[in-house]
Amino acid sequence: MTDLAIQTQGLAKSYGPLGAVDGLNLHVPRGSIYGFLGRNGAGKTTTIRMFAGLARRTGGSIQVFGLDPQYDHIAILERTGFVIDKMLIPSMTGNDLVRFNRAFFPKWSDVLAKKYAEALEIPMKQKFSKLSSGNKTKLCLLLALAQGADLLVLDEPTAGLDPVVTDQLLRLIVDDFANDGRTAFLSSHHLSEVERVADWVGIIDHGKLLLEAQLDDIRIGYRRIRAIGRELPTQSPEILKLHRSEGMTEYVLRANADAFTARLRNEGATVLDVSPMNLSEIFLELVGKESHVPVEVLA
Repeated sequence: MTDLAIQTQGLAKSYGPLGAVDGLNLHVPRGSIYGFLGRNGAGKTTTIRMFAGLARRTGGSIQVFGLDPQYDHIAILERTGFVIDKMLIPSMTGNDLVRFNRAFFPKWSDVLAKKYAEALEIPMKQKFSKLSSGNKTKLCLLLALAQGADLLVLDEPTAGLDPVVTDQLLRLIVDDFANDGRTAFLSSHHLSEVERVADWVGIIDHGKLLLEAQLDDIRIGYRRIRAIGRELPTQSPEILKLHRSEGMTEYVLRANADAFTARLRNEGATVLDVSPMNLSEIFLELVGKESHVPVEVLA
């Protein structure tokens, strides 16, 4: 049995001449909360649709619990809760949809369904078509959470939710998945939310994976250094970005900040400061218009 809930190798998807996903190599450990980050249009939803067997890959491979979605999508759906399109039968109420979905999932829990309906404040007697966008999202989340899945795949789950409900949802993901050894794959462009709960992060842009690492390793590795001096180094494997203005050079490093700082001082530079970077700052440096960096995988 593999230790990965999801693994892709060279995963690609094109729509005619348009390449939506380009050679993704993802590694999602079992029992993790994996934050899949990217701007709108980066390829996140297309990737998730391939996980669910809703889109056929153009190249590469996917394994979800060791199964291929193109051939084993029913077996994958039995073990995975997907929240992708947020579309359900319009004429059914929330209570109707609970009764309807109950029959398809052996691990379904009415206790959890009731818990999530109350926690997320969902009007369960209203027809789906009459619900607000936020309540439609919440109802889809309830149905995915209550099925007792081993893997939960959420595409922009907090869209349309207010801060209070977003906080409740993130707590549920941690309490009911991370603490129970199950896996959550959370696609989002809301970095602060992901940073609260994720232990692994993958960053995608224009269909390419720019970074995949444990969040703790990212926090330890990435640093911003500002220095003054002549003929400061511009080429080094550690340098992700370099900015110059008014005699000062600012480096964004992906690793080895202590050694690089010592090198600068040995070469006569004055190091003004060395500061850690949060996930939002790292994301902006990676996906900025000047970034053309290879994938960085930190095991």
